[in-house]
Amino acid sequence: MLFSAGFFTGDKMDDTIAAVSTAFGEGGIGIVRISGEDAGRILDKIFVSDFDIENRKLTYGHIVDPDNGEMIDEVLAVYMKAPNTYTREDVVEIDTHGSVVSLRKTLSCVLKNGARPAEKGEFTKRAFLNGRLDLSQAEAVMDVVSAKTDRSFDVALGQLEGRLSDEIDRIRKAILDMLVNVAVNIDYPDEDIEEIVYADLSNQISQINDAIKKLAASAGTGKMIRDGLNVAIIGRPNVGKSSLMNALLRESRAIVTEIPGTTRDTIEENLSIRNIPVKLIDTAGIRSAENEIEKIGIEKSKQSFNNADLVIFVIDANSDISAEDREIIKTIGDRHVIVLANKQDLGQKISTYEIRKLLPSASVIETSMADYTGIDKIENEIENLVYGGIVRQKDSLIVTNARHESLLHEAVCALNDAQKMADSGEALDFIDIDIRRAYDALGQITGETVEEDILNEVFSRFCLGK
Repeated sequence: MLFSAGFFTGDKMDDTIAAVSTAFGEGGIGIVRISGEDAGRILDKIFVSDFDIENRKLTYGHIVDPDNGEMIDEVLAVYMKAPNTYTREDVVEIDTHGSVVSLRKTLSCVLKNGARPAEKGEFTKRAFLNGRLDLSQAEAVMDVVSAKTDRSFDVALGQLEGRLSDEIDRIRKAILDMLVNVAVNIDYPDEDIEEIVYADLSNQISQINDAIKKLAASAGTGKMIRDGLNVAIIGRPNVGKSSLMNALLRESRAIVTEIPGTTRDTIEENLSIRNIPVKLIDTAGIRSAENEIEKIGIEKSKQSFNNADLVIFVIDANSDISAEDREIIKTIGDRHVIVLANKQDLGQKISTYEIRKLLPSASVIETSMADYTGIDKIENEIENLVYGGIVRQKDSLIVTNARHESLLHEAVCALNDAQKMADSGEALDFIDIDIRRAYDALGQITGETVEEDILNEVFSRFCLGK
């Protein structure tokens, strides 16, 4: 590693830190967490109990302010001795009643008696610096906390358990073996060693690069699994947009009438489709309008359309393609779009063939919101778009972090350069530089070659208490 705990002198690693580790608000319990060499001493000063405090044993008692004898709350407390803790330091957790007042008073008492407020992500940062987690595992902590679906939770948990780290370590080991072979040939060209064959070197680089490319290719899916998919439902008025939203939500969220222009504003709802977090946006019908309120709604519809990851374009299949439909088609361009030929229960005037002529790259689904015809096909299409051919097994390795994706692409570019030079028989010294670039880029994912400013940026995104 490029660092040690002492390398980050500004982090005050010798301090004992404390923070509330649960969300503020009313609840059954709230947790105040303390970490550092004074954690046990602080607990002794503020915790009163008829029972002895034992390592890793939950103990009943009260938090009492030693300055004035005020009893703050009835609690359960646990003391956990290093190194078998989250941070590999002495750790105390105090379970208070889950009111803002109780948590605030308990934390204040802890801080008065020797701890300082923890910075964002500082508990996990200490776990990383003390070698309990690597950097990719540390980043997975917040992904586990913020997971919106079972699938996003499973992917984050797999990363926390070290599945991505293991794969990165395996690839780096293969690169290191290659670097050692190159270095020996550079440093001892006249010794009795196996001389590098450029064709073999190029093949090794290619095989390693293929493994990295496979990881990088999963990043688009990973982003959607972690952050969700913005889906805008667009179309002219009264084609069934609001009915579609209600059908996907399985509830009557949007007003549905025969009167065109009922939806005057965008309606947004979050849901899970096939374990994919989706923000569904029902937009105002796009048409020429005189009403000022409807005009504003139509402008917001256009904004939602521009920001969407996926567009669902609803057409009334029981009528001819209108001028308004054609205007919408012009704006779609090459975006991801699913076209719904809706109102099939009323008969079909527009064929799927005609729609595909207008939008060749679109998926076309025949639907009827009257009896939910086609809903399963819509959900299948969304699932196929997100996974894009990636195996959907629970244990499949998917990259979800934008920082990791960027570093994987950096490693791919470096190995591409190295392979070009190997193919053209360039000096090994130059090839060595690019292979090392790839090695270092992958090391930044796990934290083996990370620098202080990058580390601080990563942990600044965490919540307090994590």
